[in-house]
Amino acid sequence: MNLDDLYWLGLAVMAAWTVVTVVILTRLVAPYGRHTRAGWGPTMPSRWGWVLFESPAVVLLTVVFVVGPHAGEAGPTALVALWLLHYLHRDLVWPLFRMTSGDKPIPLVVVATAFAFQVVNSGLVALWLGHLGAYPAGWLTDPRFVAGVALFLVGFAVNVHADHVLFTLRAPGETGYKVPHGGLYRWVSCPNYLGELLEWAGFALAAWCLPALAFAVYTAANLVPRALAHHRWYRERFPDYPPGRRAILPGLL
Repeated sequence: MNLDDLYWLGLAVMAAWTVVTVVILTRLVAPYGRHTRAGWGPTMPSRWGWVLFESPAVVLLTVVFVVGPHAGEAGPTALVALWLLHYLHRDLVWPLFRMTSGDKPIPLVVVATAFAFQVVNSGLVALWLGHLGAYPAGWLTDPRFVAGVALFLVGFAVNVHADHVLFTLRAPGETGYKVPHGGLYRWVSCPNYLGELLEWAGFALAAWCLPALAFAVYTAANLVPRALAHHRWYRERFPDYPPGRRAILPGLL
């Protein structure tokens, strides 16, 4: 199988994965985080589960990219830098230094599924950026790249701030959940997920390629149902939950 065949196979897998994700997540809530529940087989500490299943987004993407003929070119290298800005934070900083519930169990089936997804997703993006894609010398000043980077950075800032609010809700030694306030929590229950939607929409614009678009679409398929589940969870447990707050899109959803 040559690289072109591998590329189209990867896109087909991403499309199928997105459809399956929508079908499954509109019928059940993935059993991790506040939705953790028994009956999903062996588990591991969530902190190390996150490190493991996000690791292909750092390791595999970097390896596949640097061995490609476009490694070192300005456009692809800048896009990889954006990608790693998110995933070094998500794979290392967030679980190892910021997560306050790292001992909570996460089912191994969730870890294995997320790991397999990142192998396909990260490998496909790296294949395009390092091997198959072609970006002109002036891509860093192209309006698509500039607007995409701006949107990505706004989304990253929203995501990090929203996580910070969640991490600081509990005093040392406290357990349980509280209603977050401030920032975009004034309008939505899951601004952290909104930030990720903005990030990957921005990345798709900046990279202007099918693998990045496929990931942006998958991100929405994965996070919108989970945001709706979080929103329902808050409303069921907190009678005074702000009535005007939406799940993920201010004033809309």
